[in-house]
Amino acid sequence: MKILSAMRLPALLLALFGSPVVAEDLTHSDREALLERLEIIRKESATNIDARFLTAISAFRGAMTSGAAAMDLYLKCEEMVNFEEMQKKNVDFREWKRKNTDKLSDKGFREALRQQLRWLVLTLEAASEDADRDRLAVEAGKVLDSIVSDAEDYSEYRAVLQQGVTSSVFARAYDVNGVTVENWALSPVPVAAIYEQVILPQLRRPDRLASLQSAWAKRMVQESTLLDAWSGRPGGKRKSGTRSPAYEKFISQTLPKLQWESEVDLFSNGDEQAAALRMVDHIKRNMSHDAAPKWIDDFTALIQGNIEAGTETP
Repeated sequence: MKILSAMRLPALLLALFGSPVVAEDLTHSDREALLERLEIIRKESATNIDARFLTAISAFRGAMTSGAAAMDLYLKCEEMVNFEEMQKKNVDFREWKRKNTDKLSDKGFREALRQQLRWLVLTLEAASEDADRDRLAVEAGKVLDSIVSDAEDYSEYRAVLQQGVTSSVFARAYDVNGVTVENWALSPVPVAAIYEQVILPQLRRPDRLASLQSAWAKRMVQESTLLDAWSGRPGGKRKSGTRSPAYEKFISQTLPKLQWESEVDLFSNGDEQAAALRMVDHIKRNMSHDAAPKWIDDFTALIQGNIEAGTETP
């Protein structure tokens, strides 16, 4: 190997790194030109991202039409992400499918994948700058309804539904796994988060009080249903007539808290007279609850706040 002479070294460095650095401020025209170039780059980047999202959403919508379609896309994504990109052989993928034949052919697993795809599509739509949160709230409720109505069937594969959709094999295969969304649950089964972040905020208006009350009632039913169907049974469905300790605690402790929160929500959004009467009755029925003293203090503060504000109090 030849050693570069001292005379050649500066010339080589100059060729590699350009001319010597000389302090020089940007002119006004320089700044304008740079801003124009950056705007072009930004638009090109946004166009590429939008195209990637549209491609992914189109594929996901086609696959979420049935359990069989969801399975077809799942296998393609699984092969791409966990075998081809990992430089594994085709025989490895075939062996993986053979070992997982029972799960891959199970209707419950296929339906769980389909629900995961439904939520992934909504998540990508929610990431849009002009997302229609009212429509997304309605669609999110539909996904949750369908999962809760068949909660027992999903019990064995609930891990699929509990996984954040942006970390799913679908999102990774279509390069949308870096998506972030504010005020949005990343899986379709944390009932409390979905209601607090997605569904209830759209209903907190005086002209939607009936819908707000119904949503709170549905939330409580759905939380208890999923907990009853899934808690304490990691291997499958629950035994008939049995209740888990977690479910019993939910009924005795958490449910009264949710009932109280729903009345405070209704009171704060315009249903003062009816909610106030229900709040008094709720405290009377649950005087032994640990939170009862706090409920009384909070209710007192609500009423006093109305008096101080000059608002008529029931």
